[in-house]
Amino acid sequence: MTLATARHILVDSEQECLDLKQQIANGADFAELAKQHSQCPSAAQGGNLGQFGPGMMVPEFDRICFSAQIGSVEGPVKTQFGYHLVEVTQRDL
Repeated sequence: MTLATARHILVDSEQECLDLKQQIANGADFAELAKQHSQCPSAAQGGNLGQFGPGMMVPEFDRICFSAQIGSVEGPVKTQFGYHLVEVTQRDL
């Protein structure tokens, strides 16, 4: 089974998600922005969700985690929780 390791930032609005994505593109640290802005308990770990397999996350999130390039920041990804920026940090077969 393929396993992914990812981190994310969860916010209320698509616009906030886009603003944070632009800050990251301009060189801001993903983990620091996660600590400051993410509404997920993972914020304390810089948004790190650890390792997980297919089907362990909501479908919209799952699709990104098992298809995006390693290290690219993807989003906004809308789920029932809000809007996410997602960075897949590792994927193991």
